[in-house]
Amino acid sequence: MNGAQDLGGMMGFGRIDREADEPWFHADWERRALGLTLAMGATGQWTIDMSRAARESLHPADYLSSSYYEIWTKGLEKLVLRQGLVTEDELAAGHALGAPKPVARVLKAETVPAALAKGSPCERPAPTPARFAVGDRVMTKIMHPAGHTRLPRYARGKRGFVERVHGAHVFPDSSAAGQGENPQWLYTVRFSGPELWGEEADPNLVVSIDAWESYLEPA
Repeated sequence: MNGAQDLGGMMGFGRIDREADEPWFHADWERRALGLTLAMGATGQWTIDMSRAARESLHPADYLSSSYYEIWTKGLEKLVLRQGLVTEDELAAGHALGAPKPVARVLKAETVPAALAKGSPCERPAPTPARFAVGDRVMTKIMHPAGHTRLPRYARGKRGFVERVHGAHVFPDSSAAGQGENPQWLYTVRFSGPELWGEEADPNLVVSIDAWESYLEPA
């Protein structure tokens, strides 16, 4: 999705301000927003890719005017509404107005450390042999999907080389659309700055991205 989240290389938004010794959270509500997102993700009602897609699908004006955790909260609201876990009236009221919809799993406080330590592994058995190997020259496809993708806009139609082969992983484009895991080989692909940003870019700059096999063609 060519949404407001895909800002890499776009001009006019200024530099990223780095905050020295930045805290994990700047307000208590941000801590709660993260906790709610993790707890609801653990119910199994959606995948992490669906969660990312919900945030990316916010209207650009809404996305760009919201803080990091405001975006997370608004994405979560879209997901719980879509799954029928709450109603618009309940969101407006700030509390339940009826019996809750059952969910497959509930993340309880005592199980949080073990759940976070386990994570959500996304590596899967490889469906086919890898098409590329370390050192291969590749070119990313030019694509403009209406849904979620992990290939950033600035890296489409660019030449690089395979830096690392990670094995087969859940394909996020399919997972976000509810079309199954469809695992594919995942590669780290390295690009030069001038390849991505043009001849005025720093010639010493390199950028590496993780790219699924269907994003790539032999160069």
